[in-house]
Amino acid sequence: MMKKMSMSTSKTSLVLFLCQIISALDVPLDSKLLEELSQPPTITQQSPKDYIVDPRENIVIQCEAKGKPPPSFSWTRNGTHFDIDKDAQVTMKPNSGTLVINIMNGGKAEAYEGVYQCTARNERGAAVSNNIVIRPSRSPLWTKEKLEPNHVREGDSLVLHCRPPVGLPPPIIFWMDNAFQRLPQSERVSQGLNGDLYFSNVQPEDTREDYICYARFNHTQTIQQKQPISVKVFSMDSLNDTIAANLSDTDIYGAKPVTERQPVLLTPTGSTSTKVELRGNVLLLECIAAGLPTPVIRWIKEGGELPANRTFFENFKKTLKIIDVSEADSGNYKCIARNALGSVHHVISVTVKAAPYWITAPRNLVLSPGEDGTLICRANGSPKPSISWLANGVPIAIAPEDPSRKVDGDTIIFSHVQERSSAVYQCNASNEYGYLLANAFVNVLAEPPRILTPANKLYQVIADSPALLDCAYFGSPKPEIEWFKGVKGSILRGNEYVFHDNGTLEIPVAQKSNAGTYTCVARNELGKIQNEVQLEIKDPTMIIKQPEYKVIQRYGQVSFECIIKHDSTLLPTVTWLKDNDELPDDERFLVGKDNLTIMNVTDKDDGTYTCIVNTTLDSVSASAVLTVVAAPPTPAIIYARPNPPFDLELTGQLERSIDLSWIPGDENNSPITSFVVEFEDALHEPGVWRYQTEVPGTQTMAQLKLSPYVNYSFRVIAVNRIGRSQPSEPSEQYLTKSASPDENPANVQGIGSEPDNLVITWEPLKGFQSNGPGLQYKVSWRQKDVDDEWTSVIVANVSKYIVSGTPTFVPYEVKVQALNDLGYAPEPSEVIGHSGEDLPMVAPGNVQVHVINSTLAKVHWDPVPLKSVRGHLQGYKVYYWKVQSLSRRSRRHIEKKILTFRGNKTFGMLPGLEPYSSYKLNVRVVNGKGEGPASPDKIFKTPEGVPSSPSFLKITNPTLDSLTLEWGSPTHPNGVLTSYTLKFQPINNTHELGPLVEIRIPANESSLILKNLNYSTRYKFYFNAQTSVGSGSQITEEAVTIMDEAGILHPAVDAGKGYSEILFATSPVMHTVRPTFYKVQPLYPRIRNVTTAAAETYANISWEYEGPDHANFYVEYGVAGSKEDWKKEIVNGSRSFFVLKGLTPGTAYKVRVGAEGLSGFRSSEDVFETGPAMASRQVDIATQGWFIGLMCAVALLILILLIVCFIRRNKGGKYPVKEKEDAHADPEIQPMKEDDGTFGEYSDAEDHKPLKKGSRTPSDRTVKKEDSDDSLVDYGEGVNGQFNEDGSFIGQYSGKKEKEPAEGNESSEAPSPVNAMNSFV
Repeated sequence: MMKKMSMSTSKTSLVLFLCQIISALDVPLDSKLLEELSQPPTITQQSPKDYIVDPRENIVIQCEAKGKPPPSFSWTRNGTHFDIDKDAQVTMKPNSGTLVINIMNGGKAEAYEGVYQCTARNERGAAVSNNIVIRPSRSPLWTKEKLEPNHVREGDSLVLHCRPPVGLPPPIIFWMDNAFQRLPQSERVSQGLNGDLYFSNVQPEDTREDYICYARFNHTQTIQQKQPISVKVFSMDSLNDTIAANLSDTDIYGAKPVTERQPVLLTPTGSTSTKVELRGNVLLLECIAAGLPTPVIRWIKEGGELPANRTFFENFKKTLKIIDVSEADSGNYKCIARNALGSVHHVISVTVKAAPYWITAPRNLVLSPGEDGTLICRANGSPKPSISWLANGVPIAIAPEDPSRKVDGDTIIFSHVQERSSAVYQCNASNEYGYLLANAFVNVLAEPPRILTPANKLYQVIADSPALLDCAYFGSPKPEIEWFKGVKGSILRGNEYVFHDNGTLEIPVAQKSNAGTYTCVARNELGKIQNEVQLEIKDPTMIIKQPEYKVIQRYGQVSFECIIKHDSTLLPTVTWLKDNDELPDDERFLVGKDNLTIMNVTDKDDGTYTCIVNTTLDSVSASAVLTVVAAPPTPAIIYARPNPPFDLELTGQLERSIDLSWIPGDENNSPITSFVVEFEDALHEPGVWRYQTEVPGTQTMAQLKLSPYVNYSFRVIAVNRIGRSQPSEPSEQYLTKSASPDENPANVQGIGSEPDNLVITWEPLKGFQSNGPGLQYKVSWRQKDVDDEWTSVIVANVSKYIVSGTPTFVPYEVKVQALNDLGYAPEPSEVIGHSGEDLPMVAPGNVQVHVINSTLAKVHWDPVPLKSVRGHLQGYKVYYWKVQSLSRRSRRHIEKKILTFRGNKTFGMLPGLEPYSSYKLNVRVVNGKGEGPASPDKIFKTPEGVPSSPSFLKITNPTLDSLTLEWGSPTHPNGVLTSYTLKFQPINNTHELGPLVEIRIPANESSLILKNLNYSTRYKFYFNAQTSVGSGSQITEEAVTIMDEAGILHPAVDAGKGYSEILFATSPVMHTVRPTFYKVQPLYPRIRNVTTAAAETYANISWEYEGPDHANFYVEYGVAGSKEDWKKEIVNGSRSFFVLKGLTPGTAYKVRVGAEGLSGFRSSEDVFETGPAMASRQVDIATQGWFIGLMCAVALLILILLIVCFIRRNKGGKYPVKEKEDAHADPEIQPMKEDDGTFGEYSDAEDHKPLKKGSRTPSDRTVKKEDSDDSLVDYGEGVNGQFNEDGSFIGQYSGKKEKEPAEGNESSEAPSPVNAMNSFV
């Protein structure tokens, strides 16, 4: 029996080969083979054995298989057939065994818990999947429990229990606070593997009420929260204070201080415990100890070492983690907890068990009829697993008998199999910790030989290397393989060949003589097939001149050579490395064809340089070392252009190439970077030198390509960083032989200039392109798409030929061929041209106009027939013009506009039309010759639009309270005007806008007088016109009502220029009513409304500025009428006023204001006059001597009265103050206030407060709006007061007008000195 099995084994070498080819689990089948061969089912994809699903989503149980023919699928559930057709919630995917259980449409996951198994079956057997246990995940809520606060003494240990709900799979536990921040953990406080929080010793900072345990269930993406746990830590100090407060002084009290304690294990308990873990899993062992100070944990393995590279310590060394455990990791593990007071230990006895694992899994068998084979199923585990076999999913004991099959424990032996022996066998290895299930098929096939290697495959190898010629084959029974050389050669035998079992022929040392055609023949009892492959032997690549060791001075130049020899049919690539790495990315490294040059060498260039030559078949390399040394001191280097090369020599003369060599001249301390080679054609262009080529500066020879029939001379120019050398002396002349032209003229075109001709043009060849004497051109043409012969003519010394008598605009094929006395150039390519164009014959029809709005219309037309275009269609032109305006009924000069629309477009937009107008248009087609006839004129009208702005707006005749406005009608009314709209609003000095007033004006008006305006006020006007469509754009202007005539000496108003040369005397106080204003930005920079308030020796200048922010101003002034230069004063900051001091009384001055940085930007001149001292001039009485004396006298009088009162009181006399004292019971009213020294009853603090600088409180106690103290904007357009010499304003800030006593500015009380100053004029 054993002998028979040995023979069977020798016969099944095909099986091993075929297992690799067609086993779906190892190597995929050849695609063509797969389509033809039958194969039992193979499970390719299945769900995991323990499959936990989300109960909220559809359940997908995977089962994919392949086979030939394609398998069908069936399922069992809990060991019985699962009829999916009877359950509407269950479907099977097409061409698949995958089940989809619809939970999202009413199904319940709990109803589908169970054990599922898939079977894939075809005519050659049945494969089964693992038992797939389906369980829905669970994330139950925490059970309600009453949590008592934990009161712990400082230093004691504490365990906070989590006790999470039992979920599937188990949840992940973590501790957080109410703010969702993880609680900090340390050697003292840490979380155990069971989720509890352990405190080795508590500290006062552990006191908190929000210890919260969270359980995260990943499958359902939910987090459950335990109720917060409260911990209160009592320190010994606070406890002693509490005890002391409840005991008398005579009692003895005091809690013990925090005492240190030796370690005690919190988990695990006791001195020993056991742990069972499965092979391949992660072993986790834990020890957490209590004690003070906090104990430190250490782990050891009794009788051995902890496994290296697989051991990790976590949770501050409280957890020992060993990954990928095996039986060798069984043993006793000891954890030791130690602090300063002692130690405690615990021994954990670990036993590693093992679920079944494969030693030899069964593999697919492919046998031919009559062959033998075996299926082996060997597994190990702890305890050792039991092996059971199934055939096509049925226990083998009750499966249909097969006389060729014998079961021997973990092996099935097959003898003399037949085609009916094909089946799928299942091996089940199981123990108490799990099981393994493997499918392996036996496929009995009878197939004639097939060769899978492509026919005529080319193999290329280097001489003296092994050559491997493939002959991948398949057949059942296993074919025999024979090799032949040549078509009719003899069978190959002998020691010079090696024949491999997979059909490969090996030639260990291939020589040139081995090249040729080889034939592989595969035959078995069912047939024979052969295949040919080609073998080419290539010469090896060699480095015939290797790089050499170099010593180079710093900043010098070095070159390494690497000259190679290779097979002419192979393309080598040369790569240079420095110290086995890529060359630095530096332009100093120049890689040539056969060398490496390093310019300007530095110390970092020191190293090993390697030249590597690669072809598709071999690779060689060579290396050399570069040593960089310091350069000796040298005198100053003079850099210059190189000297010209010399000794030019021509060698290797051929018809189309020649070698030119030269000797470089002196490089003059700047390395030569390149050589430029130029040539002269003494035959065609004597005296003209043209560029030939350029080579690197390391080369002194160049192979030059030549053209026939050229008398060559060459010269060489050297180039370095400084520049180019002078050209070398010319070389000897070399005249190349004549030849027929190599090329034809370029840029051949056929374009007609007249309707009945075709002009053929080309770019003539240059002299050296002629390749010989007698250069001519053969011009050929024929009409395209017509069965005509070519018409040709030969011309010379021209680049154009005209063909006459052609039809109008028809396509022609054109070609131009060069020829000389020696023959023709290659056949030229053909180009398409056209005979001449003529004007189009037909106008576009069906022209339609669609008016889109008052300025835009869309025009449509029908395209003209292409034949009528008689040329290249370039587009269409639309001519349109305005006939008349519908609003004015007046004709004007007609100006036609033209729009061109390229290509075959049949519509276009007409922009820029004038509203309310009548237009005409026509359309014409355009070709290269010109325009065709126009279509009939089409009339269309545009609707009304909004008008343009009024042509002008003038504001004249300003008075105190009125302005006259005049305007012109819009230049383009764009319709029938219906009305005008006027809007205006006042503007103050800070460009704030007041209320807006709007007035409607009939369309037939052209002027308006505005009355009841505020005097001395600037107004901004907005004026526009309306049609029935809407309002047009507006025009704006500004104007000012004049001031009170009493303040104007010489008014001069010039329309359009504002105020000019206004003379001022010392101004009276003005009263202005101020509306609410809004800030606006001026449209353009300007300084205007320069006003002055003049005193005896000074004047206050104010102005209005419109323009960019942060302008710096200056004031220029001088005596009016004088030719003296202007005096200039710089204004600090961006204030809009300035005080001119040191003026002469009674003198007229001119003044103007300018802005720094704005060249030539100044206001118009203003003239003012200083006046003599005036009796009524307001002064600051607080600084006058008489006022100070008066105040001192009043103070002295009050002091005397106080003394008299004091004396009378001591004598018991009555006096008013005494009566007051008798009338009040409160003694605190009587004495002086300690803070200000005044009597509490009689003090009028308000009347004695000094005048605050910049105060804006008038005598009527009303408070006005405060703005910047640097601006006069609050005082209106006019001058409402006077100024001291320091520029402070002392007049009333908001007084009443003389004619308006109802303002309420008068007070019934007697005025205080402050009030007197405020009202003094």
